[in-house]
Amino acid sequence: MPVTRVTDRPATPLLDTIHIPADLRKLSEHQVKQVAEELRAETISAVSVTGGHLGAGLGVIELTTALHYVFDTPADRIIWDVGHQAYPHKILTGRRDRIRTLRQGGGLSGFTKRSESEYDPFGAAHSSTSISAGLGMAVARDLDGGRNHVIAVIGDGAMSAGMAYEAMNNAGARHERLIVILNDNDMSIAPPVGAMSAYLARLASGKTYLKLRDIGKQLTKSLGPTIDRTVTRAVEHARGFVTGGTLFEELGFYYVGPIDGHNLDHLLPVLKNVRDADFGPILVHVVTQKGKGYGPAEETEDKLHAVAKFDVVTGTQVKAKANAPSYTKVFGESLVKEAAKDEKIVAITAAMPSGTGVDIFEKVYPARTFDVGIAEQHAVTFAAGLATEGYKPFCAIYSTFLQRAYDQVVHDVAIQNLPVRFPIDRAGLVGADGATHAGSFDVAFLGCLPNMTIMAAADEAELVHMVATAAVHDSGPIAFRYPRGEGVGVDLPAEGVPLAIGKGRIVREGSRIALLSLGTRLAECLKAAEDLGALGLSTTVADARFAKPLDIDLVTRLAREHEVLVTVEEGSIGGFGSFVLHALADRGLLDGACRVRSMVLPDVYLDHDKPEALYARCGLDARGIVAKVFEALGREAVRAGTGALRA
Repeated sequence: MPVTRVTDRPATPLLDTIHIPADLRKLSEHQVKQVAEELRAETISAVSVTGGHLGAGLGVIELTTALHYVFDTPADRIIWDVGHQAYPHKILTGRRDRIRTLRQGGGLSGFTKRSESEYDPFGAAHSSTSISAGLGMAVARDLDGGRNHVIAVIGDGAMSAGMAYEAMNNAGARHERLIVILNDNDMSIAPPVGAMSAYLARLASGKTYLKLRDIGKQLTKSLGPTIDRTVTRAVEHARGFVTGGTLFEELGFYYVGPIDGHNLDHLLPVLKNVRDADFGPILVHVVTQKGKGYGPAEETEDKLHAVAKFDVVTGTQVKAKANAPSYTKVFGESLVKEAAKDEKIVAITAAMPSGTGVDIFEKVYPARTFDVGIAEQHAVTFAAGLATEGYKPFCAIYSTFLQRAYDQVVHDVAIQNLPVRFPIDRAGLVGADGATHAGSFDVAFLGCLPNMTIMAAADEAELVHMVATAAVHDSGPIAFRYPRGEGVGVDLPAEGVPLAIGKGRIVREGSRIALLSLGTRLAECLKAAEDLGALGLSTTVADARFAKPLDIDLVTRLAREHEVLVTVEEGSIGGFGSFVLHALADRGLLDGACRVRSMVLPDVYLDHDKPEALYARCGLDARGIVAKVFEALGREAVRAGTGALRA
């Protein structure tokens, strides 16, 4: 049955009057409830057109509305951790007219972005940064003698990262006025909420209670440190059994909650009390439901966390039929096959089991699968510990998230030469998620490390072989990178065959031009070779397979036997092309007749767009490769080649 899409926008009479949060603050509290209802409908409608992160935003509709109603934004700073939940915030802060451009080329970012709006005081797309940033803003405010509020909204999942606790520990010791909203929607760390808990939260956040609490502490201090500690701990632990706040109190935060994050009658008075309290730091524990208010989201396991375009009535997503399996799926299934042959193989993920394919492994080997939460640093050192005891850990992390664990890769893995395997998903450009999620730098930052071996799959069949290679590689750390999305449609081998370390392959033989590819730009190199051949330029195409160790024999042969050698990679400057140039320079081959050029991602952060559009903009498609060859050949060749291509 074909999917039909509802394109009519919902009726939103009150929301239509709100262009900035100041308009919202003119309304009555009763009207604010209607605004929240309309905001939910508009969010669903907008994301049905663009796709994106839906469930998280639906879970904070009331909280978003309440925060902008109670606080004086943008003078008061609201920092959304990660940014998955920021679509309703964007609608209320002057960007509703562009909300249906979310994650599209030239449109709104899917995350908060400082250059996009004054209501986005801090850009975010990686988790657990909000409290650190908020504390920095609070300290700057106090140094300037300001009085504005700083509010960091962090989800319970993001609280699993050590950075959040480092920030809370620092904030608790400093005592700046800082408000942290803990958006608890998955971990079930809160007892049931209702009228009584809301009443207690309102009471505990009020000036009278805060003053009495402070007076009580002063009185017990006068009786001596032992009495002070005893009484204070007894009171706080007793209150902690009711409210669950002991941990946060121990970190130096005044805890308020839990409260129902979907009940504005509960939210508004508590937020007003917290706003008016000259006290800090304060943590407000808000319990919400991801996907709230949209049946299809509430009924799915992931609450429609990330969606393609969908039908509003049914929730059915409009997805193009895949012509080939995704690289992520190929990795997961290949790892299962290798694990069947070796019981020492284990898989580790940092809260991204489905995103990395580790969930496929987990279904077959649950006892050998470890999800450590949003804790990439811990994941890497945990893997190092497993490796010391003879296990073969595959620590699967997105390229952009592996950046968060770089010291652990260096200090805990590479220096000790431990055989940790790093499957690096989302290598290269990722499209709609933009610069914050692009895997641009891993070859450069891993390639400079002694003991590290780096592979890059040209297609899904090569990925199968690289999983097998990593499984048997015991002489040090090894990483293999592959992109987001579908493979190119090649036949998959029944099982992987380990590759010779540091050896590439010739895919097409030619005589005049050489294209040396690392990764999935190989398909574009082959297209470019066809175009060049049609213009009388016989072209060799080679797949390096390894960035480190480099296939020196292959590189030197290509440089000696061709007029032009072009390296092509989907990574930053300082990576594979730099390694090739260094090797050729050391051997005096840059002084010869061969003209060597490197094609890399430009030295800028690229905004979101379709991957094919981004690669074309970077010149990393067949047309761009051909142009680079003619540029190397010289002006006359460029004129001739351009004319021939146009013809």
